[in-house]
Amino acid sequence: MEKRAELYRGKAKSVFATDDEQRFVLEFRNDTSAFDGQKVEQLDRKGEVNNKFNHFIMTKLEEAGIPTQMDRLLSDTEALVKKLEMIPVECVIRNVAAGSLCRRLGIEEGTELTPPTFELFLKNDALHDPMVNESLCESLGFAKAEHLARMKELTFKVNDVLKGLFDQGGMILVDYKLEFGLYEGEIVLGDEFSPDGCRLWDKETRKKLDKDRFRQGLGGVVEAYIEVADRIGLKL
Repeated sequence: MEKRAELYRGKAKSVFATDDEQRFVLEFRNDTSAFDGQKVEQLDRKGEVNNKFNHFIMTKLEEAGIPTQMDRLLSDTEALVKKLEMIPVECVIRNVAAGSLCRRLGIEEGTELTPPTFELFLKNDALHDPMVNESLCESLGFAKAEHLARMKELTFKVNDVLKGLFDQGGMILVDYKLEFGLYEGEIVLGDEFSPDGCRLWDKETRKKLDKDRFRQGLGGVVEAYIEVADRIGLKL
């Protein structure tokens, strides 16, 4: 497998072509950003930690019957993944109120949500990723109804698997976002699952162990990510 030209450079990851038309190289960088790129820093080892964390989680999800784009790790910061036709919609599950939900609705942070909520957001930094619904997604051509239904089904399956995994490590999976794409006509989980795209709190102290440490200037971002990995059985 030969790594070729960089096709896309996001805020924290890059996508490279390979000599296989059905495979990409996903590279995790040390770049860390928040507030639609308004706050940006380089954090030592972050690319390595997120790459290995993502591979670990995707492997757990595959074992639970959830299709993902992951093939294998290539290096400390790179993974080989299937080429997906990405759907420009983020799926968000909230088990506990935090972040934008509290700001939107005036809900106290930490309020348990029973049952968990499911939301959709359009991936568009210029518009600050606005909230959308299934009807808008279908009418505006963002996604087909059957694909949205499958994305929702898989997002809740991920919740079932990962809530238990993090609970065993003494943590609360507060919320998270997922992205999906099409591979050979089927919906497949893509992008990444790491502490960059979810909220994780210690069950006893409510200490934040995710990207909110960067957003809120709490420090110890990569150290918290490594702690999360250690608690779920991934040694970094």
